[in-house]
Amino acid sequence: MRKGVKVTLVGGVFAVMVGGAGYGAYNLVNGVTGGDGASSSGPEAVRTGQPTDKETAETAGKFLAAWAKGDAEQAASYTNNAEVASLLLTGYREDAHLTKVKLTPGKATGTRVPFSVEATVTYEGKSKPFAYDSELTVVRGVTTGRALVDWDASVVHPDLEDGDTLQTGEAAAPPIEAVDRHGEVLDKKDYPSLGPVLDQLRAKYGEKAGGTPGVELYVQHETEDEGTETLLTLAKGKAGQLETTLSAPAQKAAEKAVAAHAESSVVAVQPSSGEVLAVANHRADQFNAAFEGKLAPGSTMKIVSAAMLIDKGVTRAGGPAPCPATATWQSQTIKNLPGLAPNENATLADSFARSCNTAFVKLVDEEGITDESLTEEAQNRFGLGLDWKAGVRTVDGTVPASPGPDRATNMIGQGEVQLNPLNLASVTATAMTGTFRQPVVVAQSLDDRELARADGLPASTVKQLRQMMNRTAVSGTGAGAMSKLGGTIGAKTGSAEVDGQAKPNSWFTGYRGDVAAAAVAQEGGHGGDTAGPIVAAVLAAGS
Repeated sequence: MRKGVKVTLVGGVFAVMVGGAGYGAYNLVNGVTGGDGASSSGPEAVRTGQPTDKETAETAGKFLAAWAKGDAEQAASYTNNAEVASLLLTGYREDAHLTKVKLTPGKATGTRVPFSVEATVTYEGKSKPFAYDSELTVVRGVTTGRALVDWDASVVHPDLEDGDTLQTGEAAAPPIEAVDRHGEVLDKKDYPSLGPVLDQLRAKYGEKAGGTPGVELYVQHETEDEGTETLLTLAKGKAGQLETTLSAPAQKAAEKAVAAHAESSVVAVQPSSGEVLAVANHRADQFNAAFEGKLAPGSTMKIVSAAMLIDKGVTRAGGPAPCPATATWQSQTIKNLPGLAPNENATLADSFARSCNTAFVKLVDEEGITDESLTEEAQNRFGLGLDWKAGVRTVDGTVPASPGPDRATNMIGQGEVQLNPLNLASVTATAMTGTFRQPVVVAQSLDDRELARADGLPASTVKQLRQMMNRTAVSGTGAGAMSKLGGTIGAKTGSAEVDGQAKPNSWFTGYRGDVAAAAVAQEGGHGGDTAGPIVAAVLAAGS
């Protein structure tokens, strides 16, 4: 308890008396006033609403002053999660060895306060300055009504997430010099989207690459497979060279393409090998959504659905797949995108190229189609939902066996289906070649890991899928995005509706030569509008 502060109990409510006279009598922490609040005998009301400018400035100032002084417990008391804040702020000095901390608040915007950090890292006789910018937000305490710093690990450093810590010492793994398939060096400065990938590669293959660790200030992520993120190097280690499957020209094109669209991601793979050529994300949170995201893929899922219908003998590319205005399955009515005219004489190729939802829904109850049919096609033919071992962490697609209305909505990439651009690029590669080759970022021979296996597709199904995807790219919904690409091309568009979003997520996948690519742009609208140009730019770069 601070000197000059006394706690007493008034009418069953804790109260704080500050320093004697001059403050009034008691500042009650809990309790409510009666009636209009004019009573002088009852407890004061807990304050509500957004903190005032004065409260914001005072709270931020006290928090930053205590942090700079090294009083983690006191600083944490000005937050709404004191226990967690105290641990991280204590580690700031004791584990990260950061001293001489100077914190300078900037101009507040409402209750958000930016601030700059200047500190010194000192470890075993080595010392370096360390500076960065961060921000905090002041909120009203739910139970106390106090103005408090809304605690988040990113307050301490913008690269920290919940569960992460700052550490200074010998690096957890030796540094790597990652090179692309042509021997060109890949680094975070030139290819910022590769940050999470390079961190994971270093954690997993740093020792195998032959390097020696240095001394670093780094972010220790909560899970080991995320690796570490170096913030400052006090003594350089020796980097070992690590060959990847990536292609610098494709990666450069991918980085540039996603830069134009927030919340977008793209992946390119080589269908003949399964090797990943490029991976890029444009996200504020640095999440590798291209490999680890889980979103409904919209009509791009019709590649798998069409393959299932062909493999089951329900129809064929030139066979019937009528496209009515609406279709109902188990009380759920499905519509097409606005402007798509019905065509009761449509073939599967027609409905695929025009992205007709109702055609696929009407075929979901044909003989031989069960709740498990799409799941079996996705896993056994396309390798989705299996345990991929790409060399870095991936999420490998979810296509569950869904009873009820979701059997129909899964067919059109809504319902319970979830994919990411890596999954979808692999789907396109399998459709092109007929063979599922599990995507990899480093060669299997590097660690002899066991890759996922699937049966692939019959040659006749591959021929029909390529015909339909080529038609989509040349004269269907993908034509606008693919119009400037020559050679052997194919595409499929997707627009995935999401509750609460004004616009659907934009999906697109395509191939050209020996490159298959897929992209998503959240709230990007129709597939060809936003994701389409991203894919086209990557395909144009080649491998």
